[in-house]
Amino acid sequence: MSNFLAACRRQPVSQIPIWFLRQAGRYMAAYRDVRSRYSFLEMVKNPEAACEVTLQPVEAFGVDAAIIFADILPPLESLGFQLEFIRGEGPLIRNPLREAQQVAHLKDPDPKHDLAFTFEALRLARRRLEPRGTPLIGFAGAPFTLASYAIEGGGSRDKALTKTWMRTNPDAWARFMTILADLTVAYLTEQVAAGAQALQLFDSWIGELSPGDYLKYVQPYSLRILNALEPLDVPLIHFGTGTAGFLEHLREAGGHVIGLDWRVDALEASHRLGANVAIQGNLDPTLLLGPWEVLRGEADRLLDQLGARPGFIFNVGHGLLPSTPEDQVARLVEHVHAHTV
Repeated sequence: MSNFLAACRRQPVSQIPIWFLRQAGRYMAAYRDVRSRYSFLEMVKNPEAACEVTLQPVEAFGVDAAIIFADILPPLESLGFQLEFIRGEGPLIRNPLREAQQVAHLKDPDPKHDLAFTFEALRLARRRLEPRGTPLIGFAGAPFTLASYAIEGGGSRDKALTKTWMRTNPDAWARFMTILADLTVAYLTEQVAAGAQALQLFDSWIGELSPGDYLKYVQPYSLRILNALEPLDVPLIHFGTGTAGFLEHLREAGGHVIGLDWRVDALEASHRLGANVAIQGNLDPTLLLGPWEVLRGEADRLLDQLGARPGFIFNVGHGLLPSTPEDQVARLVEHVHAHTV
């Protein structure tokens, strides 16, 4: 078993595994070369291009896991949302939810057909990765994050429309979140059938919620997903940003691995989460933009805190930034691998 999969299961490892959120991205010259030939959505929906980009950081840096190159938002298209990516601005939903009755008119999704491009990319990547023994991670956006995009119509700083909508339309919110949860289960189940060896559920925007709102409006649907995926017998990573105020609730929602962002002390989080889950994280990605000596010092601090803990996966606390120097990524991977377990 690979060090990454072993760590996910809190089993002994020969060296601490490391991979990065957004490890396939604009900071790599090889990625920019592929991107010059396609729009972002064209890359996501072209299995050969998605496979190529997925493998780039594995080949360049020797990270311990690959994560399929995809995006969290195409599943919304299968419900009838019109998705577009605007260069320099990000995703745009042309027909956002504005009225509660719109939920009743969403399309019946067919993820096996509608998202076939991601499943084919997974199959291609798995075949390429198997000789190296590098595991492949699949992923999906969690219902709250998907709902936020569907309601806001794109990115939003405060999620004000979403939070107002869920409180004003609680029945429609429950129906919509159930639809999203069941779509996510079907999507991730098919990803495992296509070759994913671990799954990550991204709830990127839950940090905008109070602990009470998380428990009432979000946790039941994450729990629904993660419980339904348990029979697949693959590690489940549950990641959110801004979760320091309700880490225990996140753990209770499920997942074998809890991903941490950099806003929480890793050792404190380890104590709060307990020994029954693995931990992934949580280096501030901006550290890779500065001097190596500072980056190394913070990496060592994290390794000293959690390196001996059964079930630790070194990662950044959110995605690598587009201005990240490639040589910093390479040095960090080598440094973490050299750490004595």
